[in-house]
Amino acid sequence: MNIDQYMQTLGERARSASRAMSSASTGDKNAALLAIARHLEASRSALIEANATDLAAAQANGLEAALLDRLELTDARIDAMLEGLEQVAALADPIGGLTDMCSRPSGIQVGKMRVPLGVIGIIYESRPNVTVEAASLCLKSGNAVILRGGSEAIQSNQAISACIQAGLAEVGLPQTAVQVVETTDRAAVGQLITMPEYVDVIVPRGGKGLIERISRDARVPVIKHLDGNCHVYIDDSADEAMAISIAVNAKTQRYGTCNTAESLLVAKDVAESLLPKLAQAFESHGVELRACEESLRIISGSASSNVKLIAATEDDWYEEYLAPILAIKVVAGLDEAIEHINHYSSQHSETIVTEHHPRAMRFIREVDSSSVMINASTRFADGFEYGLGAEIGISTDKIHARGPVGLDGLTSQKYVVLGSGQIRS
Repeated sequence: MNIDQYMQTLGERARSASRAMSSASTGDKNAALLAIARHLEASRSALIEANATDLAAAQANGLEAALLDRLELTDARIDAMLEGLEQVAALADPIGGLTDMCSRPSGIQVGKMRVPLGVIGIIYESRPNVTVEAASLCLKSGNAVILRGGSEAIQSNQAISACIQAGLAEVGLPQTAVQVVETTDRAAVGQLITMPEYVDVIVPRGGKGLIERISRDARVPVIKHLDGNCHVYIDDSADEAMAISIAVNAKTQRYGTCNTAESLLVAKDVAESLLPKLAQAFESHGVELRACEESLRIISGSASSNVKLIAATEDDWYEEYLAPILAIKVVAGLDEAIEHINHYSSQHSETIVTEHHPRAMRFIREVDSSSVMINASTRFADGFEYGLGAEIGISTDKIHARGPVGLDGLTSQKYVVLGSGQIRS
């Protein structure tokens, strides 16, 4: 296969499809999403079979446990894909909406109209459900999309692609509005990110190395986050049971996601009583603790805990483990917690557990991350849980899209001017 020619062809087809999608009716877009869901449901066994092939190959190649978890398609994950499609179909269509209209002294009216970005290129690793999530959001927001999944998920992605193509054809929308790259050759990525004549924005979803490479080499804008070093801070006013529940869920609900907690900060006034209970809870989940000097002293002195305990290094405060490992630090209080988070965080998602309202308000004002929470697990920081139906990814950049990127994040605005014959003097 000539990769240059192949990617050029995908780009040409996507650009043409994007023009058709920009004018597609809300009804047609919603009908396509629901048709895709029906085809996925009808192909459930074929999807799981294709995924089993990918899993077997990945295991044989020594893919790490967190990535194997991301790769697996279960009935529950297929159900979530179907629900996501239905949610996106139920969302308001942002395209064509006029906002901020105002009259000027000249008599003209000036406002903004929401429009698609055009062609979106998405590069991702391991998770085949991203194929559906990304396609659904791009379609609903009037964009065309080129999807390049990881080589480890090639069979799963091709099976999902067949369902998407069938759904688009059923409704009469261009099948080239969603194209899944069929080659595992990495040269395809290099081409995709350097075609500004065909691609308007790139969204990378994967490991830090992948995203750094794309950010460095891309010739089109990139919506991205590099990693997810997320924090839970337990204030000295926190309800103890709530604090334990949130901290454990944020770390253990899934290990291989970017919104999983990697660092736990505990106010010193409650550390003596709370840390042994937290350690016991994490022990039951097999979580290794990388502890600061003070938390190491408290936990190791607790007769009730046999948790795996290691002294933390400076590197641990920066680390995204994507594994059953958690960094723990005792802090003086809110000021130190905010300072620590803003210094070490990847600006993804942070939460405070507190019953003190002014401190909660300070936390959400002063912590400089794309999602900031009060008394809730960081695991909620995704598009599905935020009511976006799904997400294209997480943006930690301070651009038009920040946090989970849903429909609005895949659109832009243009100024519109309404006149009645005015000319400028």
